[in-house]
This record gives sequence, C-alpha cells and structure tokens, in this order.
Amino acid sequence: MDDPVAQQIAALADHDWTVRQDAAVRLGRLKDPRAVEPLVATLRDPDRSVREAVVEALQAIGAPSVMALSACLSSADFSVQEAASQILASIADAHALEPLVLALRSQNWIVRMYAAKALGRLKDPRTVSPLLPLLQDSVNAVREEASAALAAIGDAAIPSLIEALTHRDWLVRLRAVESLGVVKSPKAVPPLIAVVFNDTDSAVREDAVRALGNIGDRRAVEPLVFVVKKEPNLRIPAVEALGRIGDRRAVPILIEVARGTIQPPATQTMTGCGDRWDPATPERAAAVHALGMIGDDSAIPTVAAALTSAATRTEAAEALTRFGANAIPWLLAILRDSQDDSVRHFANKILAAIGRLDRGGHETAKPSLRNSL
Repeated sequence: MDDPVAQQIAALADHDWTVRQDAAVRLGRLKDPRAVEPLVATLRDPDRSVREAVVEALQAIGAPSVMALSACLSSADFSVQEAASQILASIADAHALEPLVLALRSQNWIVRMYAAKALGRLKDPRTVSPLLPLLQDSVNAVREEASAALAAIGDAAIPSLIEALTHRDWLVRLRAVESLGVVKSPKAVPPLIAVVFNDTDSAVREDAVRALGNIGDRRAVEPLVFVVKKEPNLRIPAVEALGRIGDRRAVPILIEVARGTIQPPATQTMTGCGDRWDPATPERAAAVHALGMIGDDSAIPTVAAALTSAATRTEAAEALTRFGANAIPWLLAILRDSQDDSVRHFANKILAAIGRLDRGGHETAKPSLRNSL
C-alpha cells in the first residue's frame, strides 16, 4: 500500500514550486509527525508561497513540531528564525519556553515580537523578568506584545509592572500602565493614582486615568473627581473612567460637566472658516454617556436636557434608554413641549426602545438603538 505521507514528503523536493506548495498543504492535513523534519527543512524554500504553506502545515501538526522549531530559533538564517517564532507563537507549547526566552534577545525584532506573543500565551510567571526589558524595545510592535504578555501573566507580573511605573523611560512607564489596566488588580490602584498626579508625561498620565477606569476600584473616584475639576486636558478620560467605575459619588461633577457649567478650556477659532469650536462639547457628550452608565435617577433631567442638543443627542438617547421606565415622564414632556422634529423623533425612538425592555432593564429582541436612530 502506498504511503501518502512519504509521497508528499518526497514531493517537497520537486522542481515545481506548485507541487511543493501542494505537498506542504497535504502534509498539514495529514498531521503526521514524520513530516516535521522535512517541513522544517523546507522553511528555507526559495518560494514564498511554499514557505507560507509550510508554516501553516507545521502549525496544524502542532506539538510534535515544537522541538525542531525551537532549534530553529538559533538558526543563522533570520527568515527561518522568523518562521519558527511565528509557528511557536501559534502552538504555544511549554516545551519551547526556554528557547523562546532566549529568543527575546534576538537581533531580529520579528523574532522578539513572536517570542513575546508566545510567552504571553504560555503565561509562565518565570518569564516576567526577561519580558520586562522589552517594554523599552526600539520597535513598537515588540513593546506592545511584551506589554500584552505581562498583562496575560497577570498577578505574578504586578510587582514588576508597579516598579516599572517609575522607570526613567516614559515608554516603559506607558506600557506598564497599559498592562496594569488590563490585569485590573486592586493592588495597582494607589500606584496608578500617584502616576496620574506625579508623572511628567501627559500620555502616561492619561493612560493611568484610563487604567483606573478599567480596574473599576472605587478608591479612584475622589482622585478622578479632582482631575475632572482641575485638569481640563485629562477631563474626558477622567469622565469616562468615572462612568466605568459606576460610583454615584461622581454624579454631581458629571452633571456639572454635562450641563457645561464647569470651567472648560478656552474656546478656539477653527482655521479657515471663522467658526467657534467649543472644546466643552465632547466633554458634555462624555459626561452624558457616563451618567447613563452609572444610572442614578437624579441625572435624568440633565440627560433629558442633553437630548435637545445635536452635539449630545446620541449619547443622551443611549443614556435615557438605560434609565428605562424612570425616564418616560421626561420623554413625554419633551414630546409635549419641543418644537424640534428631530428631538421629537429621538424621544419617540427612545420610548419605543424602553417599551422593549424587561423588568430587569434588559433588552428583549431589540436592535441597537444607535443603529435604529
């Protein structure tokens, strides 16, 4: 009986690249470990399409490929290193851990990137220390994968990430902040609050605000309220963070922002048209959205008023729908008093949407309000 695996292995040496490509595809479908070594050797094929088919085949074979691919990480051929790291990132087998850690120091940034990605999938606490230097890698894609890997490792990475918040390189601090925002550990809240008030880089401070919103710890409410009051450049992310945290203590300041009564940045002239651009407009929209997320009924009059402004109408509609039946009297008043057809149209749409909510405030077979307006 003919051996189909042996036949396709032989075809990998054919002079016709289409035959070699087809052989790699078939070997990937067969998933026989005997094909690993011949396929790994074919990673050096001169034709790109063949090499891509080999990568997919080795990914399909999976674990039996790991040892041979791990050896390829130290190959003198950078293209082989790249292919091997890409496949290992997909397979993510613990047997490749040590070679992947060594690959973090590769001169090839693509290899470093895939190695970090693979270690993020493995989530081994022992890789925290070798991953940390990649937060200051010269290539952004490598920094991003290292940050994502540390976030995936989770609690074991927290002490090192907190320590990185004081690193001299702002990019290291930025990636550490982002990772902590993904991990969402309460341990990160006090250090992140310190970053918001003390870091010298505006991007790091802004991401620290967002991270506090992602973590959702109520200890951040008062500091964020202070930021809303005193830091116009951080006001929008702070408002959004307060909405995600969902603490009712934030409602009064959010109402001020939604009404436009808090001191905004200076009004600017739009170049080329002479119109005035009010920087408070996106602030008001963000505050209306945040009030809807918190769901405190005391905010309904403010949110209902925001429905009358084109700049905040969409956010107000979403928020009023969240409030459900408690918003109905205000919507009926708008229908009674408003002469604006657009406002009345939105009010009717919201009432129809509220009518499709169950008693728990959940939608029942209703399309997205944003899509229906």
